[in-house]
Amino acid sequence: MINKQELEKIKEKALAEHIPIIMDETLEVIEKYLKKSKPKTMLEIGTAVGYSAICFIDFLAEGGRIDTIERDEQRVREARENIEKVGAANMINIYEGDAVEILPTLNSKYDVCFIDAAKGKYPFFLQQALRLLNDNGIIFADNILYKGYVMSDYNKHKQRTAVRNLREYIKEASENDMLETEILDVGDGLAISRKK
Repeated sequence: MINKQELEKIKEKALAEHIPIIMDETLEVIEKYLKKSKPKTMLEIGTAVGYSAICFIDFLAEGGRIDTIERDEQRVREARENIEKVGAANMINIYEGDAVEILPTLNSKYDVCFIDAAKGKYPFFLQQALRLLNDNGIIFADNILYKGYVMSDYNKHKQRTAVRNLREYIKEASENDMLETEILDVGDGLAISRKK
């Protein structure tokens, strides 16, 4: 079991510093799935300060592990400290670097993939997650509705690429014969794709 008091402190600090961490209602939905499926291996794309990976640990099967990828050096440092503080260092492995470069080098198989990184890269992350996912595995993609922009006509130049790529992700995940996908309006939108 992880140190819940330390976890609460990590959450409060992240929120105070405006570091994007998983929203409570999104976490609740994912935890329900994890409770049922008890994954042995999990891949997270986008570690930030390690908060979500730490939250997922309690739901892994005995001896389970999480591989997580983060490119921001300072966040990696903070995540390592946080993981150490809660006593989860032997269960969470951080790959430091850009997920676009790291993912193609991975060959492990995972029961669950959690995507929560650069919105503009979601279609690429989906391809890689599919390649690395076990049969009956699940891919969760957070922030898929991106403040409602993805389902509206809203088209500010700054968000255009992210919105276009998130729409592409939804289309690919929904039309892929290997996947059963549902989009939930929780948090900032969550796509859940189960591999058949």
